[in-house]
This record gives sequence, structure tokens and C-alpha cells, in this order.
Amino acid sequence: MTDDICKKDIRGLLKTFGVMADEAIVGHIAKNPDVNTLNLKVTLEDVTEYSDPNTEKLSLVVTKSIKAD
Repeated sequence: MTDDICKKDIRGLLKTFGVMADEAIVGHIAKNPDVNTLNLKVTLEDVTEYSDPNTEKLSLVVTKSIKAD
């Protein structure tokens, strides 16, 4: 896979996630107007089936507080 195709795929994944997450968060805030701050955690989990079981899988966790008021 070329580097340009790989970056395009990564950007597509992140853009899709960003749009879906934005809609979910805004909707959740609208349904819960009494919440002042959301404490969120986003986890990136590698579900690839590697031929070598000793391969270290990609793992990333990001936490962030979002002001909802």
C-alpha cells in the first residue's frame, strides 16, 4: 500500500468517526441539559488478526472533558 493511500484511509476513518461522534455528543447533551461537563474516553482498538501472535497491537486511549453548558 502506498503512503498516500494509507493516509487517505486514515483520514477517512477519522473523518467518519469525527462526524458520528459529534452527532452523538450533541444529541446526548440535548437529551441531558442538566449535565455541565461530559468526561469522555475514546479508545482505538486494533482488531487485526496477525499471523504472528506476538505482534504488538495498536492501542490508543484519549480522555477529555467537554463543557456542556
